[in-house]
Amino acid sequence: MCAKVQYYVFLNPQPQVVSRKKYTMARSNYFQKKETDLYTVGFYNLENLFDTKDDPHTLDDDFLPDSEKQWNRKRYEKKLFKLGTAISNIGFGKTGKSPILLGVAEVENKAVLEDLAKTKHLIHKNYGVIHYESPDERGIDVGLLYQKEFFTVTHSESIKVLVDNEYGERDYTRDILLVTGNLNQEEIHILVNHWPSRRDGAESTAYKRIAAAQKCREVIDNVTAKNPDAKVIVMGDFNDDPHSESIKKHLVQHDFYNPMERLLTRYRGTTSYRSQWNLFDQIVFSHNFHKYEKGNHSFSNASIFDDDFLKIYKGRYKGKPFRTYVGRKYMGGYSDHFPVYVQLKLN
Repeated sequence: MCAKVQYYVFLNPQPQVVSRKKYTMARSNYFQKKETDLYTVGFYNLENLFDTKDDPHTLDDDFLPDSEKQWNRKRYEKKLFKLGTAISNIGFGKTGKSPILLGVAEVENKAVLEDLAKTKHLIHKNYGVIHYESPDERGIDVGLLYQKEFFTVTHSESIKVLVDNEYGERDYTRDILLVTGNLNQEEIHILVNHWPSRRDGAESTAYKRIAAAQKCREVIDNVTAKNPDAKVIVMGDFNDDPHSESIKKHLVQHDFYNPMERLLTRYRGTTSYRSQWNLFDQIVFSHNFHKYEKGNHSFSNASIFDDDFLKIYKGRYKGKPFRTYVGRKYMGGYSDHFPVYVQLKLN
């Protein structure tokens, strides 16, 4: 008697036992759909990625083992594993590759990004990490992960965003991270942002995000003054939607394009508040990504990475991001935001 043959489909990140028919179909689809000349550039708000050590220079008291949230090593490593799983799958279905560039927000320090890059599903991608400490009051920063095989860093710096509160005092917020490098030998400039929150009301804090947008434009203008044909990608958690004044009027001007405008609907976004979707997480870029030039990159598509495994699967909040905490209650999820991405075609 012949032994029963089992067919495996290695769906990133877990293999599954399937029938012979499904195996044949999946194998065929894999080789048909992977586009090796496509490269994914993403952004992900990681929802308070803190380590478990007490840092006197950050407000990390909620993220310690003896805090009310009981943020211990086990929970930290579980979050890292889940984030690594999510990141490895962004854009993978179409390209067969994890993101070559990934901007991130809400990270405590460089060490947590280095820990993230060493997780099971990312360690073989050989990600480099760029991070600077910023003066944010919550002790959270932005950063960039990049695959060294495809991207070589030539310059990076952290740029202050100066805004005042209603009392005329400085409101300490996240710096803008500027990274310049060669993506498959083509020079590209990346700005990673996390603009001031709406915590005290969207309208009353709008001026802060407008100030951040204006600072972004200042950085862009400095880059293009040196090279009018410079290719620039601006990404981040803007805490504003694509049609907000900060984005529509101050950031995305005649020389930029926002592919995220069409993604926000009543039924889809990157984060949800009081049952309403917002698309605060966006990636915009200079118009020259629409030009076809051999050896350079052009825009292919954009999307929200909101696969089912990142969502709450039942109950009142079904379909919303499966987050790590709700208030002080530990949920064990990924993040309160979905990642976004664009895919660039190497011509």
